[in-house]
Amino acid sequence: MALTITDECINCGACEPECPNNAIYEAGAEWSMSEGTELSGTVKLLDGTEIDADEMQEPISEEFYFIVPEKCTECKGHYDEEQCIAACPVPECLVTHPEHEEDEDTLLERKAYLHGE
Repeated sequence: MALTITDECINCGACEPECPNNAIYEAGAEWSMSEGTELSGTVKLLDGTEIDADEMQEPISEEFYFIVPEKCTECKGHYDEEQCIAACPVPECLVTHPEHEEDEDTLLERKAYLHGE
């Protein structure tokens, strides 16, 4: 299950440096699949869209920090708990993304894919 950040976020930024997949971005920031990963070339997003891993994408939120679902592994394979939640002063703003509920095997496969394992 990928996580998402709700509008309860206070935009403190504590979560961003804790993410081992570089999946968390500041409000309004463009992002790419290659940032913080080993990905290059053409990659497929969760909705089936194919993009260049280095191509900058539009921000998911203009109002508060956001998590790119395609890069979120809930820290599986890295840590025993989600580091963004552990660092957040308002942890209730980080919740399971309702459109991306995934099992642990899927998250571990994503981690391996993102990091070239």
